[in-house]
Amino acid sequence: MNVYDAAHALSKALKESMELKSFQEAQLRLKNDSSAREMLMDFRKEQFNLQRQQLSGLEIAPQQEEKLERLGQVITLNLTIKQFLEAEYRAGVLLQDVQKIIAEATGALLDPEILGFPGLDELEGEDDSD
Repeated sequence: MNVYDAAHALSKALKESMELKSFQEAQLRLKNDSSAREMLMDFRKEQFNLQRQQLSGLEIAPQQEEKLERLGQVITLNLTIKQFLEAEYRAGVLLQDVQKIIAEATGALLDPEILGFPGLDELEGEDDSD
């Protein structure tokens, strides 16, 4: 099979997959429910802020973690948000699986030495004091 034909067949299969169709439907329901959408956006904003804080090396207070956990519990009580998150997860798993398959097929083609990427052993041995 021609690679381009296979890519088009994959595209069609993805568009027709139950995971992506369900995600698209859940996304539309969320878009049409302004209060659910706002609740989810608030949760994700808070989640992003905590992740950014953590990546910056700042300590996260227990109260912040508790607040995020409470928000997470509240948003999953909303059926529209719950269905959206479940559909988003299933679509994400599908796409990750497809990417993994493609990466396995193409991974051997990428020579890190020629492409200028350091090897893992080189990264581990680097001194950050430069």
